[in-house]
Amino acid sequence: MKIRAFLLAASAALALTACGGPNGYDRAEMAESMAPPPPAPVMSEQAYDAAPMKQAVGGEGTADAAVQQYIAYSHSLGLRLPVAAIEPVMQGHIAACNAAGPAKCIVTNSYLNAWSEDESSASLNLRATPVWIEAFLSGVDAEAEQAKGEVTSRQTTAEDLTVTIIDTDARLHAQEALQKRIEDLLENRPGDLGELLETERELARVNGEIDSLKSSMKALMQRVNMSQLSVSYETKRNPVSSGALSPLGDAFGGFFYNLSSALAAVITAFAVGLPWLILLGVFLWLWLKIIWPRIRRKKT
Repeated sequence: MKIRAFLLAASAALALTACGGPNGYDRAEMAESMAPPPPAPVMSEQAYDAAPMKQAVGGEGTADAAVQQYIAYSHSLGLRLPVAAIEPVMQGHIAACNAAGPAKCIVTNSYLNAWSEDESSASLNLRATPVWIEAFLSGVDAEAEQAKGEVTSRQTTAEDLTVTIIDTDARLHAQEALQKRIEDLLENRPGDLGELLETERELARVNGEIDSLKSSMKALMQRVNMSQLSVSYETKRNPVSSGALSPLGDAFGGFFYNLSSALAAVITAFAVGLPWLILLGVFLWLWLKIIWPRIRRKKT
């Protein structure tokens, strides 16, 4: 029972430490004391002026502490190119990403749809470091102009993951401290079989929580260190191409088919309505020859 009470007390103390205890320490001070390793630069100085965020540290003496910002960027780009240039341009972008290596650029998805000889579309999704993406975006205008195309759209969105990463890091350090205390308890304080099994179950739970938090931290830092880029390619139509005259050719080619379809529709409608016309004629004949003369005779 002493071991169980110790485990409960240790868990409560670590939870209080991670959330901010009664002594005036907050998450910012906890993150500062843990000193997590700084991530890769979010963006270059030309693209983003990373002014550090100031946050006051609680206590009698208030001091400004620079807190690292964790920003996840997503970029989208639209290109309009001649149909013959869509696939070569996209393959060139894929080759440039592969040449940079998986540490700088990773292709996550790509597809190409050739609707006809005059129309096709493609899409490319990748993750890359901010420096690589900046270099890519700076040269895409000249590349599109060289291919006799144009850039139709640009968009950049940012998501601030600072609070999420600092909270996850604090929880991870708290669970690691609890893991060390439980391991010391198993090593230095032997008890009966039931208490040992309960302690080992708690250690297994803490180990699973640590693995989950490490996976979450890895995914979050991956989003910060490698931004997402989506490139869409659409066809730039040529007004004098054969595809521009294809609707007229299709209309002439389907003239007799459309004419026969219209005649078939008329014949079908006549066949469906003929029985009703016969019934209507019979009713009119009965009305004029039998019913109406009787009504007139009664009136006179």
